[in-house]
Parts: sequence; C-alpha cells; structure tokens
Amino acid sequence: MTLSVHLQHGFGAFALDAGFEAPQGITVLFGRSGSGKTTIVNAVAGLLQPDAGQISLNGEVLLDTASGVSLPPHKRGLGYIFQEGRLFPHLTVRQNLTYGQVFTRGRPPGPNFDQVVDLLGIGALQDRRPGALSGGEKQRVAIGRALLARPRLILADEPLAALDEARKAEILPYFERLRDEVAIPILYVSHAAAEVARLATTVVALQDGRVARQGPAIEVLSDPMVTPAGVRAAGAVLEARVVAHHPDGLSELDAQGQRLFLPQLDRPVGAQIRVRIAAQDVILSRTAPEGLSALNILSGEIDQIRPGDGPGTLVSLRTPAGTVLARVTQRSAAALDLAPGRSCFAVLKSVAVAPQDVG
Repeated sequence: MTLSVHLQHGFGAFALDAGFEAPQGITVLFGRSGSGKTTIVNAVAGLLQPDAGQISLNGEVLLDTASGVSLPPHKRGLGYIFQEGRLFPHLTVRQNLTYGQVFTRGRPPGPNFDQVVDLLGIGALQDRRPGALSGGEKQRVAIGRALLARPRLILADEPLAALDEARKAEILPYFERLRDEVAIPILYVSHAAAEVARLATTVVALQDGRVARQGPAIEVLSDPMVTPAGVRAAGAVLEARVVAHHPDGLSELDAQGQRLFLPQLDRPVGAQIRVRIAAQDVILSRTAPEGLSALNILSGEIDQIRPGDGPGTLVSLRTPAGTVLARVTQRSAAALDLAPGRSCFAVLKSVAVAPQDVG
C-alpha cells in the first residue's frame, strides 16, 4: 500500500510545499520543530484543509483541491496516535481498546483483539482505567486502540515526545514489532535522530517546509548534506548481525564482514540489528591507529565533506561496514588534509553507543 502526498499550505511567513511517496513500513517525517511535519500529518488525517494539494492512499483519492474532493476524517480509514494517549478516562483499558471497532465496517481485516493485546503486552491492564496507567502503558493502549480500528494507515505524531527516556525505551520495541509484524503502513513524525534510525523504513527529511531528501533510512541518514535535526544530531546507521556475547560484557557484531564490539546487547546471537553511530563520537585518522583503547577501527575512503557555518565540518567516510559520518573541526580537517577520495580510518568507541541507538 502506498501513500502519495503533494501539499502546499501557508501559515503567515511559513510556506509548506512538499511531496513524497510513503511505501509499506514506517515512513518517518524527520525534521526540526516548525518544518511542517504535523501540518502534513493533519492534512492526511483530514484535520486540516491545505491551500492546495492531492493525497491518495493505494490509488484512492482522499484529497484533491483542484477537483473539490476532500473526504472527511471518519471516511479516510486512518488511525491516529497522538503525543498523549488521549484515552477516555471513564472507560477501562478493554473498553478503550474496543471503542474503535465501532467504525470498522467495510474496512479490510486486521489483527484481532487477542493478537493486539499479546503484541503490545497489555493483557494485565484490561480492567484498569487510564488514571492508573503509566505514560508508557497509556501509549501502548493508544496504539492498540488504533490497530483495532482496522485502519488502512496509521498516523503517529511524535508519539514518544511526552515520555521520559525510560518510557521511550519501553515503547520503541513495540513500534519495531508493528513495523515488522503488522501489515499496516505507518506515517510517523519525529525530530529525534536515534528514534528515526531505529524505526524508519523510509525517511522524508523536511527543512523549512520542503523535502530535502527522501529514501531508505540508511541512505538518507548517512547523507552529510541532509541534516534535518542539525549537525549536532547527525549520525549514520550500520546494519549488523550479532555473532557472540563475551564474558567481559561486550557483544561482537558482524557489519558486512567487519568486526564491531558494543556493550552487552539484549539480542540473541544471529539477530539482525541497526546501530546508529553519532558523528560526534567518531575520530578520524589518516594512518592506521595503534596503541588506542578504542576497539572499533574501520578503514575507508572519504566521500563528502560539508563545512559548517561555525568551526565544525561533517565528513562522510565509505567503509566496508557502510557509510560513517564524523564531526570534526575545520582545523582538524585542514591538518589531516582531508579531501574526497583520500583514505582514512574511523575510530569508534564501544561505550559511546547507547542502548537507544541499537534496534
């Protein structure tokens, strides 16, 4: 199922002019606050009437301002997960979950009640009311309510933004399961780079109301010329396989034949994972480093260099494990004589990779 979006809309001095295609999986609208992410989601939901545009879902027109077509929200067959759970406080968890089933007539089949409860681990919460739930539990129930409405598409507008880091870590695996186990595409809004790296199948990078780039998550996040959350949040994503857990507390990975070590991962041997490497945690060397405490050293070739407005420079390095980004000072780049095509080594500290950067 494919979502096609082309929109133009103005808010005072801000002008949105964006178009993209969202295929199966999780498509993340990624950018800073004010880049137009929520405006797009609300237009897709039918909660905002844009100045001009077309929206279609699997070939069905939801909006076409030129021909006067604009389906009301309740006829679009979409599920919406907000920043807060927005559960009915007077209803139990079970009653909140089943509320959306009233609107499922004529919609395609989806996961049943027991499957959703098992998927989200909320079986023990059925008789509670929202006031007795934690923030993470409320969001899991909100996800379940959206799924049980049997939507053709789920919209998630920064669903983790109101949660603390512990609750975010609790919810992220459930969105990963939705991506991998439920055949419902998701349009997901975020400005958090680590979140995007873990979840996204496709990334639509937004800057000042325009699409700066769109495509597979690994390609977009590894592009030094596209930093929708700012260069301080830049980081590339490597795909790897867990090959061993060692008694000294490290897990060994195979990244396209390259060996990497990270702090112990809660993943079984053989698991395929994504690892986000923050650009600020990468050190570059023109010669093979020796006598360092760092365990992860990747050789490669410089692909692109993007000088910043300040003292920093973002360097893209092609390695056998994948593209790595490094954020160094312009002084260091000049001292090392960095340039596209030059050989280089990327030094990655094992302990610099946080648990939320692995998914």
